[in-house]
Amino acid sequence: MTVVTEQRFGEFVAVRRHEGQEHVAELVLDRPKAMNAVSTEMARSIAAACEALGADPGVRAVVLTSSHERAFCVGADLKERNSFSDADLVRQRPVARAAYTGVLELPVPVVAAVHGFALGGGFELALACDVIVADRTAVVGLPEVSVGVIPGGGGTQLLPRRVGAARAAELVFTARRVEAAEARELGLVDELVEAGRDREAALALGARIAANSPVGLRAAKRALRLGQGLDLRAGLEVEDAAWRSVAFSGDRAEGVAAFNEKRTPDWPGE
Repeated sequence: MTVVTEQRFGEFVAVRRHEGQEHVAELVLDRPKAMNAVSTEMARSIAAACEALGADPGVRAVVLTSSHERAFCVGADLKERNSFSDADLVRQRPVARAAYTGVLELPVPVVAAVHGFALGGGFELALACDVIVADRTAVVGLPEVSVGVIPGGGGTQLLPRRVGAARAAELVFTARRVEAAEARELGLVDELVEAGRDREAALALGARIAANSPVGLRAAKRALRLGQGLDLRAGLEVEDAAWRSVAFSGDRAEGVAAFNEKRTPDWPGE
């Protein structure tokens, strides 16, 4: 797949666009010497990249990938944190949170491409995505209690929303690592592909998503996210508000016209 443009955000994060996929942005974790361990600098870069992607009206889908052959992301940079004072850790906390919430709050669908280790904050970055594609080398888990902390990048909230409270509790309390086949069985990942194909499959899924209405995609994601945890009546009100935001849009008019004229829609994106 040919990279058309690459924009760097600091030393450790890149955003790439590919030929024929102008509406899909690949957000690359690119700190291979540390297996993408999230340092303070890398956290700032993830947040900055997500801010730029969220503000780009041409982006319809984001695919989160890794440049390391054997890891998606091994979590927080514990070597860096080993040198921290308590005051340093307090100062870093909002920086770290901004990286995870940056991915979580992207207004367009986000697909994670996971291979190798996705542990701790690395798995939390994947959990912040809407869909997780993993290959058969993937090993995921939230081992934070084994080093005296808790999942602090959204794991205690996002994991039970995926797999239920009891299963999430077992995984967090034991700090165990889960290999690819079991991860798929438990719902920790959504699609399992052959080794080495996670990025290819995730980008293909991103392209299928990006073929649809940008207005519809953003509204659908908003309804899905805001409706989580609400009772049915409240959730349906969230859905109705999202429907009203698209029902009178140019995308809706174009979509209906294209359907009746048996052609591919040319989305105005408004």
